[in-house]
Amino acid sequence: MKFKAAIFDWAGTTVDFGSFAPMGVFIKAMAEFGIEVTIGEARAPMGAAKWDHIQTMLHMPRITEQWIAHYGKAPDDADVDAIFKVFVPLNETVAADYADLIPGTVATMEALRARGMKIGSTTGYTRSIMAHVLPVAAAQGYSPDNLVCSDDLSEGRPGPLGIYKCMIDLGVYPPSALIKVDDTAPGIAEGVSAGCVTVGIALSGNAVGRTAEELSRMSDADIAECRAAATDVLKAAGADYVIDTVADLPDLVAQIEAGAATGGRPGGA
Repeated sequence: MKFKAAIFDWAGTTVDFGSFAPMGVFIKAMAEFGIEVTIGEARAPMGAAKWDHIQTMLHMPRITEQWIAHYGKAPDDADVDAIFKVFVPLNETVAADYADLIPGTVATMEALRARGMKIGSTTGYTRSIMAHVLPVAAAQGYSPDNLVCSDDLSEGRPGPLGIYKCMIDLGVYPPSALIKVDDTAPGIAEGVSAGCVTVGIALSGNAVGRTAEELSRMSDADIAECRAAATDVLKAAGADYVIDTVADLPDLVAQIEAGAATGGRPGGA
C-alpha cells in the first residue's frame, strides 16, 4: 500500500497539546448562562462541530436538569444557537494562545511530504476560529495543503463530507489511500465513514487532557494507564492504529506501507 495523503485534525493532534482551548471555552460559555459543567462533560463530545458539541452537552442529564431549574424548560435548538453565539468569539480570542505545535509536527510533515504524500486537515472549529490559529501555526512551520472547517459544509463529523472535500482539494483518491489522524472519537469516525485508514492520537489528545509538562512528571505506569484509556476510546471509534503523538506517525506509515504494522502502537504493540 502506498499512501497519497494524510488528513490531520488540529487541537490535540497538531496543535494545543492536551486540547485545552476548546475545553475551557465550553466551560466559560456555559457559565455565562448560569450552567456549571465539569471538565469531563466539556471534553466528552470533543471533535464534533462546535454547535453539535453544545447540543450534546445540553442533552446530558445533569446539564439538562440545571437548565430546567434555571430557565423552567428543557433546552432546545434556540438555546444551542444562543450559547454558540457566545462560544465562537470566546474561542476566537483564546485559540491562538493555545496554538503551539505539538512536538514533532513539522518533522512529521516533512517526512510525509518526502514520501510524496499531501497534507490535508479538517477541524471541528469554525473558519473564523481557524483564522486566528492558521497564522500562528504557519509561523512555527506548519501549513497544511488545505483546511476544511466545521461550517464549510452542510454536515460535520462524524460524517465523511470533510474527508471528501479534502480529496477534491488535494486531488487524491481512493479513500483507502488516505490516512485520517485524530485524537477524538468523532474525528476517527469521520475517517472510518469515508473509508480511510485511521490513526488515533493518544497522549497529546483530548482523552488524556494533560500538558506535555504534566506527562513528563508522571510515572511510566501512570502514563501507560492514560495511554490505555485513550486507546480504548479511539479503538471503539474505529481507529486502525493508535500512536502516542504525531511524532510517531512517520514510522507507522513506513511500517504500514511495508506490510509490517499489525495495529496498536508502532510495531504492533
